[in-house]
Amino acid sequence: MPRPLGPAVLSARPPARPAGALQPGPRRRRRTGLRVLVAVSAAWALFTVLGQLLSGRWWPWLLADLAPPPLFVAVPLLLLVLCLLPLARGARSRLVPLLVVVLLAGAPRAGLHWGALVPGGGPGPAPPGALKVFSWNTLYWDTTDDRRDFHRFLASRDADVYLLQEYLAWRDGRPAPVDRLARLRAEFPEYRVVVLGELVTLSRRPVVAVPPVGPARGLTPRSGWGERFERGKVLRTDIDVDGTVVSFYNVHIPVQLDVHRSVLSRGFYRVVRDRDAQRREHVEALLEDARANRNPVLISGDFNTTPAMGDLRGLRSAFRDALPASAGLLPGTWDAGGPALWRLDWTFTGGELAVHRYAFVPPEGLSDHRGQELLVTPGGRAPTG
Repeated sequence: MPRPLGPAVLSARPPARPAGALQPGPRRRRRTGLRVLVAVSAAWALFTVLGQLLSGRWWPWLLADLAPPPLFVAVPLLLLVLCLLPLARGARSRLVPLLVVVLLAGAPRAGLHWGALVPGGGPGPAPPGALKVFSWNTLYWDTTDDRRDFHRFLASRDADVYLLQEYLAWRDGRPAPVDRLARLRAEFPEYRVVVLGELVTLSRRPVVAVPPVGPARGLTPRSGWGERFERGKVLRTDIDVDGTVVSFYNVHIPVQLDVHRSVLSRGFYRVVRDRDAQRREHVEALLEDARANRNPVLISGDFNTTPAMGDLRGLRSAFRDALPASAGLLPGTWDAGGPALWRLDWTFTGGELAVHRYAFVPPEGLSDHRGQELLVTPGGRAPTG
């Protein structure tokens, strides 16, 4: 017969767990959380490294470059904070050094103006008579706005030189020409008006020359608007500023994708590949012309390129970004109606041209891009920072 259970057996209990020991459920959750933290950290490190290597060199990476640049600081900082939690105790010594390196590598791509954090940094006040420049992507000119509001906003900037993009309409999913020059000349009677495709430059000062740049050299008087639109993405206007000829480059680099196409279609990726070739052609032509130019130069417009992208490596190394003359930490220009996390609009200078002020102007609902407003003087260089 089976032996009856004795009192000692009936009263047996599992041994007590030491104080502070994890139950099986919490232990599994902690291990899962640690695995997720390690995986995300490794994935972001890989993304940062690949971006350094591929951005501006491999056309498919244009899609990865759509990420908001501030993420290159925000993501590693968040991961570093998570490393302080108890779940990261076992891997903290390995994760923290990795994330610090990733943070330092990504910080230059975040597009932040670190000089804004330095008290008293940046250039001093502009001297009397400084030239005022206003550069702006108008978002299909006045075709989506009240025309009086549009021209009133332009006039309110009271600039000596206007560099304006998207002098066009959008019809049936395609760009189309508009005829607004008579109204423009009536609104700005003291200005010289120079037009190339979708680009318009207005100048209070005398225009000395309008040399063609890159693909625009192939245009003829018989070229139609469509050809001028495709080839004319850089409008150079040489302007006499108090005896010094300054070359103003009005720029609009094509956007990298067609948002009206499905990402599941071949046509979507064909457009990205073709746009990459077009973008390279216009940027390289601009860089070649500006490098050979002995005048002081100001290069400004909508580049459809963020600080995280490698497309502007040549321009950023050969010319000075106007950003040190700005007062803001996050110099975003798009989307103007939202948090403006992307800086797509840039201004560079070269030669003896000082930038005393660089500000981003809200468009009052007239565009999805903020305007760039500058005070500059030829014959000197503003401090950098």
